[in-house]
Amino acid sequence: MNVALIGASGFIGSALREEALSRGHSVTALVTRPDRLTARPGLTIRMVDVQDTAALTEALGGYDAVLSAFSGHAQSDVAGYYNRGFDSILAAATGAQVSRLLVVGGAGSLEVAPGQLLIDTPAFPAEYKATAEGARYALESLRHQSDVAWTMLSPAAMIAPGERTGDYQLGTDQLLTDADGNSRISVEDFAKAMIDELESPQHPNRRFTLAYV
Repeated sequence: MNVALIGASGFIGSALREEALSRGHSVTALVTRPDRLTARPGLTIRMVDVQDTAALTEALGGYDAVLSAFSGHAQSDVAGYYNRGFDSILAAATGAQVSRLLVVGGAGSLEVAPGQLLIDTPAFPAEYKATAEGARYALESLRHQSDVAWTMLSPAAMIAPGERTGDYQLGTDQLLTDADGNSRISVEDFAKAMIDELESPQHPNRRFTLAYV
């Protein structure tokens, strides 16, 4: 497939980029800092500011799918920057008539009990709350529109570098944990699950999640 990847040089975006390339997909990396990447077979690098909706709309045209690993964690106003950026991504995807939009979500919007989200629990780390609020905003934005076919993948509560095992469980809107109550996934397995979804859609217009159990 010919895919555009927003945020291709970030923590999760880098894993998505490498997983897609390893499977023979053509990837156009849409980044604000093109100097962080080096073009190679299968990888095209293009500088685009996500906040520039007109430029982003032009950049998103003609792909089989768009993957967004957009993040605002390096900004002073994390949630505000992310929300404005995601509004721009969704508007650009609509304007460019993107066939499919796959979005990296957050664990904070997953349920830990009926009607209770992880982000709203007292133990949720304060340093991650702004990022989680942005991801929750993105999920609600996707759910309340019908112009773009979408899928969001929310990670487990803890996502970190590790191994690509392929041995994990998929879920939908509830936080998954192992027998000890831990909710973990490697960024490599997250990328595998996302590119699996790219290749064989199983969750159209909905969010799903994954974790080791």
